[in-house]
Amino acid sequence: MYTVCVRDHFMVAHSFRGEAFGPAQRLHGATYVVDLELRRPALDDDGVVIDIGEARRLLREALAELDLRNLDDDSAFAGHNTTTEFLARIVFERVAARLRAAAADAGLASMRVTLHESHVAWASYEAPLG
Repeated sequence: MYTVCVRDHFMVAHSFRGEAFGPAQRLHGATYVVDLELRRPALDDDGVVIDIGEARRLLREALAELDLRNLDDDSAFAGHNTTTEFLARIVFERVAARLRAAAADAGLASMRVTLHESHVAWASYEAPLG
């Protein structure tokens, strides 16, 4: 399986509900470094998994919807704790939709989105691409 990974980042403000989150129940900021990994079993006719510039563009567009926002104010997230794990899936879904819309998903087998909270903690969401 061949893999291409591109990286970007975004910053948010948010708070969590639940005693398990301690002080993070208060409004706080987070900066996430995001790795987008795209996989395919065979290279395309150009000898690549995906054009790296295209992958970077699609990731940046998906992150721009979240960047520099208070997620507590976004009705799409009402009733959800916007944890690192939750946001990894949100970014995955938004990139996957862009891949389909750009017809850039042909031949891709799977994708993983990893959000790094820090140099010692991260979470990922991975799934096949249809």
